[in-house]
Amino acid sequence: MRGARVRTGGAAALLLGGPAGRGAGGGHGAGGGRGSRGWLVTASGSGAPGPAGAAWRGDGPAGARGSERRPGFSGQSPPHPSIAEMEQEKVNGNKEPSAEASSYRCSACHGDEDWGPGHPLRGRAKSRSLSAAPVLASAREFRRTRSLHGPCPVTTFGPKACVLQNPQTIMHIQDPASQRLTWNKSPKSVLVIKKIRDASLLQPFKELCAYLMEENNMVVYVEKKVLEDPALLNDDHFGPVKRKFCTFREDYDDISNQIDLIICLGGDGTLLYASSLFQGSVPPVMAFHLGSLGFLTPFNFENFQSQVTQVIQGNAAVVLRSRLKVRVVKEPRGKKVAVPNGISENGVLAAGLDVEVGKQAVQYQVLNEVVIDRGPSSYLSNVDVYLDGHLITTVQGDGVIVSTPTGSTAYAAAAGASMIHPNVPAIMVTPICPHSLSFRPIVVPAGVELKIMLSPEARNTAWVSFDGRKRQEIRHGDSISITTSCYPLPSICVRDPVSDWFESLAQCLHWNVRKKQAHFPEDEEDADEEGREEQAGS
Repeated sequence: MRGARVRTGGAAALLLGGPAGRGAGGGHGAGGGRGSRGWLVTASGSGAPGPAGAAWRGDGPAGARGSERRPGFSGQSPPHPSIAEMEQEKVNGNKEPSAEASSYRCSACHGDEDWGPGHPLRGRAKSRSLSAAPVLASAREFRRTRSLHGPCPVTTFGPKACVLQNPQTIMHIQDPASQRLTWNKSPKSVLVIKKIRDASLLQPFKELCAYLMEENNMVVYVEKKVLEDPALLNDDHFGPVKRKFCTFREDYDDISNQIDLIICLGGDGTLLYASSLFQGSVPPVMAFHLGSLGFLTPFNFENFQSQVTQVIQGNAAVVLRSRLKVRVVKEPRGKKVAVPNGISENGVLAAGLDVEVGKQAVQYQVLNEVVIDRGPSSYLSNVDVYLDGHLITTVQGDGVIVSTPTGSTAYAAAAGASMIHPNVPAIMVTPICPHSLSFRPIVVPAGVELKIMLSPEARNTAWVSFDGRKRQEIRHGDSISITTSCYPLPSICVRDPVSDWFESLAQCLHWNVRKKQAHFPEDEEDADEEGREEQAGS
């Protein structure tokens, strides 16, 4: 059974000639509800019906509910719904989605949208941005095809978890600082991720798994290679617990719909690995600091029993760490890539060849950053960066980093970028050793789409990696499309998102740590005061 739907909406915004099917009102919602018909406000102020379930901040996934917008309603916020309307909404939420709603696709949420050239976007073969469109005689023809806002995050995490809805919201938008974890049903299955080849984690791993199975009667999933550790194989006392494990193999077994909770033992790499296993909705993640840095792992293991119990009971704050949806499209070069069991290397069903453009496409969900660099070549990398179809710059240097706010404290921080709180909706573009004195890191809205390609003048190929993994070569004709995913990673907090973040800055990165300046002695202060009085008297 899926988690309960949490609807977050907002005041309607005027969409001047937006694409057909973009309505007004509510935000993204989880599947299962029925969307009311939205209305499109054109430049002339007339209303045009949009498909059910559309939302002003972005199109909701199938089943998302958008509040109704009436024809001719131009540029004003709709009135707040009455109690009767809200009750009627709950009744309508149990109905099946209409055929029109089920056929509607969201560019921010669905990975099966074709981003290649020549593909009609929602029935219109137009470019994605205003700047890339040809100059037309009438201003009415200029239409944005993407919102500058990032997609509303899906607030159901795995089969049973969701964000506790806060009734004291402002303009129907959930305050990130008030996000609390709740469960529709008690979690029964947990994925334990342990740092590989670390003997110091064996005892915490045994204690945690025994506690989850014996005290909480939970089903524990672990990766198969974790149990192949000789220290675990030769431990007879751990045998009864080990026989109860459910195991899986990365890239072969899909466990995305079987996990209610994730617990990480190790450093930040365990959290990145957990993100890579879930290409859609991610269950809540509880990360224990047992690694070297631990910026993303706020929990200490000493009193893990009480902390795990508190999370299982649903009493915990949560921060939604946005992820990047990355689509890599490559020119076919006569080589067939071996795909085991019909599943690509990142666990998503293999996309195969794009029928329309004859290119191979693979999609990734990235928590920290996408890094494009020059690889083993001694030449400068030379890549073009497009924003919503418009060329904004050419990067000449060692490469470029496209990161989330979570990734702003990782490689991007080492390259000179600012550190951004995870609740800020943004995408960071940071050059790596640019051959230019004026190339500074920039922050762009979360709703834009970035596209990176080799420049025609490039002397060599480039290489790309996703959270430090899946490294591959990018050649002429290949492209990397990046936008904000609507599937964030819900990271459980020790206290709250703000306190935990500043605690990590201080403890892990020693942010702004220096010796304090000493104050003047009292006699010097008195002498200075007398000197100022004498100057004033003269």
